[in-house]
Amino acid sequence: MAKQEISRRSLLAVLASSAAAVALADKAMAAPSVAAESKDIQQWDISTDVLIAGSGAAGISAAIDARRAGADVLVVEKLNKLGGSSAMSGGVIYAGGGTALQKALGFEDTVESMYNYIVESGRKHPHLDKIQLYCEQSVAHFDWLVDNGVPYNKTFFAGKGLGFNEAGLYYSGSEEAWPWRDKFKPAPRGHVPWEKGHQGGRKLMRTLLASANTLGVKTMKRVAGERLVLESDGRVVGMIASVNGERKTIRAKRGVVLACGGFIHNREMVKHYAPELYDCSVPWANAGDLGIGIRMGMGAGAAALRMDQGFAIGPIYPPENTIAGIAVNRNGQRFSSEEGYHAVMGNDVTYKQNGEAYFICDKDSDRPAGSDGQPLIASANTITELEKQAGFPEGSLQMTVDYYNRYAKKGEDPMFHKSKKYLSAIDKPPFKVYDLSVDRAQYSSHTFGGLQTRPNSQVVDVWGNDIPGLYAAGRTTSGLPTSPYIASGISVGDCTFFGRQAGQSAAANKSVMERSHATGNKA
Repeated sequence: MAKQEISRRSLLAVLASSAAAVALADKAMAAPSVAAESKDIQQWDISTDVLIAGSGAAGISAAIDARRAGADVLVVEKLNKLGGSSAMSGGVIYAGGGTALQKALGFEDTVESMYNYIVESGRKHPHLDKIQLYCEQSVAHFDWLVDNGVPYNKTFFAGKGLGFNEAGLYYSGSEEAWPWRDKFKPAPRGHVPWEKGHQGGRKLMRTLLASANTLGVKTMKRVAGERLVLESDGRVVGMIASVNGERKTIRAKRGVVLACGGFIHNREMVKHYAPELYDCSVPWANAGDLGIGIRMGMGAGAAALRMDQGFAIGPIYPPENTIAGIAVNRNGQRFSSEEGYHAVMGNDVTYKQNGEAYFICDKDSDRPAGSDGQPLIASANTITELEKQAGFPEGSLQMTVDYYNRYAKKGEDPMFHKSKKYLSAIDKPPFKVYDLSVDRAQYSSHTFGGLQTRPNSQVVDVWGNDIPGLYAAGRTTSGLPTSPYIASGISVGDCTFFGRQAGQSAAANKSVMERSHATGNKA
C-alpha cells in the first residue's frame, strides 16, 4: 500500500490491532499504548500550556526552559519522588569545546575534537545533526547549568573512572586510550557536581528542581501516563493518566513532552527489543523506567529507533592495578582493551561475546575480594593448571598469556596498544580467573533506544513527518548515547540539553493552543 493511501487514522487502527495481537500473545507490556481521540473527551480535568511526563534531568530541564519562555508548565511523575534515574547517577555531564571549567584548570579543547570523538568512537551512523548541535552549544549549555546553580569544584582528577575526591573534572571516556588518543587531542570532558558517595546525580537534580520550583513550575507525583490524546488531524493535545489511581484527562494547550526514561524495568520490552540486555544481572534505573513514554509515543504513530541498544557495564577497575590483567572470551582469547572506558568493555562482552567473558590476573593485578560481584572460578600456580581448572580449550590461554607477556615486558601491546603504564607481565602466582559474564557478575544495564526526534526534540512519525504538539527527550528517545556507551556523562548531558530543546519548542508552539480555541474544544 502506498504511503499516500494510509491516513494517520488508519495507521492508528493498525497499531491498535497490532497492540491487541501482542496482548493476546501475553506481551501487552511491550505493545504501543494506542492514543485516544479528543472527540471522546467530554471534559478536561486538568489544563496547562506544556505538560511534561517525567521528572528526571530531561523533564526538569524542559520545564525550566519552557517556563522561562512564558508557558505554564506541569510536570507529572509516576513515582512518589521527583528526580528520575538522573538522581541515581553520578551526575556527570559530558561537555567540552572549551568550557569555563576546562579553561580554569588549564585544558584546551575544541568543538571539532569533541565532535569527532563522539562520532567515531560510538556505533556506526549516529545522529550527526544532534551531535553537531550538542558540541557547538556545549560551552553555553555548561554555563546554563552553572547559572541554574549546579556547582563544580575547580579540581581535576587524573585517575581512571569517577574519583572519590571532590574533583569537578576528569576523563570520563576513552579519550586517552588507543586509537582515540592518536586521532584526536585528548581532553577531560566529564564535568561532575561532586557529592560524597558518588551522589552527584542527587546534587544535580536537587539543584535543577529548586530552580524549576523558583520559576513556578508545577509538579504532581503519583501520576502515571497511559495514553496520549490526538485531534483528528493528528495533533497531540493532551494525555490520559492515572492520578493516585483515578483516571484523569490532562489538556496540554501547547504541547506534551515525553521524558519518562527508558524501559530496562519492563522485562517484556527488553526481551522483545534488546535481548542482549535481558540477561544482565542488574537492570539499573529508576523504578519508573517501564517504557511508557516510548509506548505512548508509538501509539500516536511515532517512529522508534535503535531499540536494541543500551548500556552494559562490568568494570575491571578501579583499582588501576587490575588494568594490567587481561579480559578473555570463552576461547581464552583477548577481545578488547582493558584500558578503555569500562562500558566499552561491557559492550564487547554483552553484544560481541554472547555475554560471556573472564578476567585473568596474577598477584600484582588481582581484583579486591568481592569486587563487583565477579566470582572467582579458578586459582593456580601455573597458567597451564589455571587453563585446565577454568575449562578453556587446551593451550589457548597459555598462548594468549605467553603472547601478552612477551610484549608487555617490552612495554608494548601489539593487539590493543594498552598504555605502557598499565602494562606488566602476568607472571607472579597465584594466577586467577574471575567471571565477567553478564548473568554472573554484577552487570549494570539500561536502554538507549527510543522515539525518533529532531534536534529541536520534535517527535517524528513512521513516515518521517513531525507529530504536532509532541516532543521528547532523554532515554525516551534515540539520542546521543549508543552501544558502545563511550563516556560517562553522555546520557545525562543528552537529557539536560535536549530536554531544554523540548521545553523551548513546546513553549513556542502557541499555534496549537490557538487552533484548539478556534475549533471550540472544551477546556
